[in-house]
Amino acid sequence: MATSRIFEQNGNYSSVTMFIFLGLSDDKELQLILFPVFLGIYLVTLTLNLGLILLIRMDSHLHTPMYFFLSFLSCIDICYSTSMSPRMLSDLFKKEKTISFIACATQFFVADWMGLTECCLLAAMAYDRYVAIGHPLQYSTIMAPQLCGKMVAGAYVSGFLSSFSQTVACFQLSYCGPNIIEHFFCDLPQIIPLSCSNPFICQMILLLVEILIGFGPLFIILSSYGFIAASVLKISSAKASSKAFNTCASHLAAVVVLFGTALAVYLYPKSSQSTKEDKVISVFYTIFIPMLNPLIYSLRNKEIKAALERLRKRTKGFPQV
Repeated sequence: MATSRIFEQNGNYSSVTMFIFLGLSDDKELQLILFPVFLGIYLVTLTLNLGLILLIRMDSHLHTPMYFFLSFLSCIDICYSTSMSPRMLSDLFKKEKTISFIACATQFFVADWMGLTECCLLAAMAYDRYVAIGHPLQYSTIMAPQLCGKMVAGAYVSGFLSSFSQTVACFQLSYCGPNIIEHFFCDLPQIIPLSCSNPFICQMILLLVEILIGFGPLFIILSSYGFIAASVLKISSAKASSKAFNTCASHLAAVVVLFGTALAVYLYPKSSQSTKEDKVISVFYTIFIPMLNPLIYSLRNKEIKAALERLRKRTKGFPQV
């Protein structure tokens, strides 16, 4: 297996310029099966998320804070999936799955930026649901377009700065070899152990980001749902309580899926978890979650179904060429 390195003039130091993925599996038959499956999932992901964004933009009935946030969530899912899937699909046909040092850093930066932004955006959506249920009369005043715009911008900026700091901290370390990544994409838990310099500062930055951007939004989400539960308990009508819960069900499902899989990968004791199990969970949150989010928000959503019906009627009324 070839290893690409650049040597300094003294010959005692080498710098890795390329990493090699071990990929999902060495089984050729399995790779031939996975390619059409993952390609189909990627195309469905793009179609569903783009379709949801266009539907929200075209239908004035969906111009509310919840769907405003949802359109940006779909945008995040498209970017996140695109940062992973095309290279993973092409690697299924490569004997040697190589990626340059810069490309690896770029892939991690984009994926991490989108992932952290999604955590922050889900926290904003949880607050939106709390205001809708806890303060329905003041909802339109509190969740004004200016505040919604600032919340989305804050989510993107927080994700960008956090991802940038992690990327710089990790990829400024010295990498002298080996350059084998036991995964199918660039992820810090697999990259940092390859470094031949002290990763202490890098690990502290990673821990700080996990606390602020990982557990911070989770705390906001749990707090919001605590207040939502308290508000629902005060509602005397069972029908009204059920309606209030239904407005949160999709968001709660998205939160459980995202944070559940992320915690399983990054907080699970590595001594008791095999690399294969780690890859399986990673496939779920990198490939399936971007496809599941628009389905979660659409399948049982009466407003989305009504918007689709209005769109169908409008397109049916167009003159035929």
